[in-house]
Amino acid sequence: MPSYVKFFKDILTEKRKLEDFETIALIEECSAILQNKLPPKLKNPRSFSIPCTIGRFKFFKTLCDLGASVLIMSLSIVEKIGLDEIQPTTVSLQLSDRKIKYPMEIIEDVLVKVGHLYIPMDFVVLEMEEDVEIRLILERPFLDTIGVIIDVKEGKITFKLGEKVVEFNIFNAIKYPYTIIKWI
Repeated sequence: MPSYVKFFKDILTEKRKLEDFETIALIEECSAILQNKLPPKLKNPRSFSIPCTIGRFKFFKTLCDLGASVLIMSLSIVEKIGLDEIQPTTVSLQLSDRKIKYPMEIIEDVLVKVGHLYIPMDFVVLEMEEDVEIRLILERPFLDTIGVIIDVKEGKITFKLGEKVVEFNIFNAIKYPYTIIKWI
């Protein structure tokens, strides 16, 4: 018979008495909950945008998204910038609403400037409505390549490439899209 079954049987048959006061050691998390010592809830930054430059074109609000895995540029932006190193593609993209989009082409090794950092990236070109606010979408590959550190509590996003560092204030990005904290 397992020991816990014997323990309960002894209590129920009153062969064993429970002490009036027992001390039970709680783990740290339970203790914090019972003492209301939980950290305060912070505001949600959701997705964030940063300024960047491609060629002589400045994009003040470039959406950074951790969810997807491709960098997207609209066909109208490609035509305005005048990028001509275009390669056809047979890739298909499945959107969050399960619709399938077929990119027109892929542009490789486009130099994206963030602060004073230059990063060569590949973009998937889609024919889509141009958003006046957000013209580029930088996804996980870009953020991985440049070594992004997101500090939600402090409201900072840090781009690190080798010894060079650029920091942005994500909370001020809504009011002032080009708020750079520091360049190192």
